[in-house]
Amino acid sequence: MNAGKKYHDQIKPFNFLLTCHVTPLGYPLAANPEQFHLIAPFELNSNKWLRMDWINQYSGKQFKITTQKNFSSRTTARVKTYGDVIADYEHHPESKCADVNGNICDKKTVGLLYRRHVCIGEIIPIGKESNSLEEVDAGLVHAAESVYTVYPDQRRDAWSRVWPQLKKFKIAELTDMTGLSRRMVIKARKGQVRPHVRNQLLLTKVVDRVSRGTAQT
Repeated sequence: MNAGKKYHDQIKPFNFLLTCHVTPLGYPLAANPEQFHLIAPFELNSNKWLRMDWINQYSGKQFKITTQKNFSSRTTARVKTYGDVIADYEHHPESKCADVNGNICDKKTVGLLYRRHVCIGEIIPIGKESNSLEEVDAGLVHAAESVYTVYPDQRRDAWSRVWPQLKKFKIAELTDMTGLSRRMVIKARKGQVRPHVRNQLLLTKVVDRVSRGTAQT
């Protein structure tokens, strides 16, 4: 595979590379944040990083990077500096902990933190691809749904309880309360499709909220 190629053009398994993290508002214009992550050949000299071509690992297209604030371009991404990372860490929320009142910690929480109580809401079998969730936490993969496969268990499947209840709602009501498209709502009500996990949660919340309201009255 590498025969006849110059060294810099050869494929080098297990070789090192560079990666960077784009700021929340620093993505190139028209870029999809969930399908955008920049990598580049390994380079020790950090003075060259801003002049190098970086590759979006999802599309293969090349981009430049900058650390200038309020910068927008179709071919350049605004990336985090070490200072940005340290500043973010100082105020990052700790979702695994609760404050003294039992509320979920946010960026402004101070004082002694406590472990949150965990209640099992649903058991969902997923594939071994879940090992890649560490890459999601590290910011290398930007959508958790893209790294694991869900294997629904019909005996424990909450969606099988929810979708028949959707027929009690008008299509317009569901679109207004969830923000989902009319086409998606129609297919979900008929049981023709199994919505994306995120959309299932939206529809489930609507059904549960209305059910609780009916029970109280």
